[in-house]
Amino acid sequence: MTETIPKETEKKIMELQLLEQNLQNSLMQKQRFQTELLETENALKEITSTKEVYKIVGNIMVASKKEDLKKELSERKKIIDLRMKTLEKEESQLQEKTKNLQKQVIGEMKK
Repeated sequence: MTETIPKETEKKIMELQLLEQNLQNSLMQKQRFQTELLETENALKEITSTKEVYKIVGNIMVASKKEDLKKELSERKKIIDLRMKTLEKEESQLQEKTKNLQKQVIGEMKK
C-alpha cells in the first residue's frame, strides 16, 4: 500500500528545502561577519595600546597614521554591524516562513 503525495504538497516540500538551504547560507554568512567583527574590534583595541600602527595592503605591511586607521576600522565595524542586523532580519523572516510551511506540509501529510 503506497501513498502518493499530492503535487501541491511536493512543491511545498521543495520550497521548504530551499528555504532551509537559504537559512543555512544566511547563518554561515552571519558567522563570517561575526568573525570579521571580532577581528576588527580586537584591532581597534590594539591600536589604543601602541605608538606605531601598520596596515596590511596586499602582501605588504605599510606604516599608517593611528587616527586614519582607527577611523577606517570604526567605519568597517559600522558596516559589519549593519550587515549583521540585515542578516538577522532576513534570518528571522526565513525562520517564520519555514515554520509556517512546515505546519502546512505536516497538516497535508496527516490527511
